[in-house]
Amino acid sequence: MSILQRATTVVLSLLLVLVGAVLPVTAAPAALSPLAACGDTSGFTRVALSSLPSQATDTVRLIQRGGPYPYPQDNQTFQNREGILPSCATGYYREYTVKTPGSSTRGARRIITGNASPKLYFYTADHYASFVLVDVSR
Repeated sequence: MSILQRATTVVLSLLLVLVGAVLPVTAAPAALSPLAACGDTSGFTRVALSSLPSQATDTVRLIQRGGPYPYPQDNQTFQNREGILPSCATGYYREYTVKTPGSSTRGARRIITGNASPKLYFYTADHYASFVLVDVSR
């Protein structure tokens, strides 16, 4: 190692020590709750699961059991492209179909879960144009 490389290494090391001494100590991001790390849900209308169509309850029970799911798109990452849900890291949200009686397709109804503890459940009846936050205990 040349003298210049050694001097550069020493100077960079000293800078790192000085910066560490000056910056305040904060909690590591992993110590934050999943909600604090990705957004606020206070602006969402909260509804009881029992107030939604019965098929939403069926879907929530499937999610809680871990499947099996009726559509291959279920339990896949929801990208939140519409930006309506709080902005979170990729992979935070999962998507599940809520069956629509009489529909030959998946329809427009979905449950989106957030990887928080406890798990968050959002419901959309209009294919991601709007969401409500679901209280699955009621």
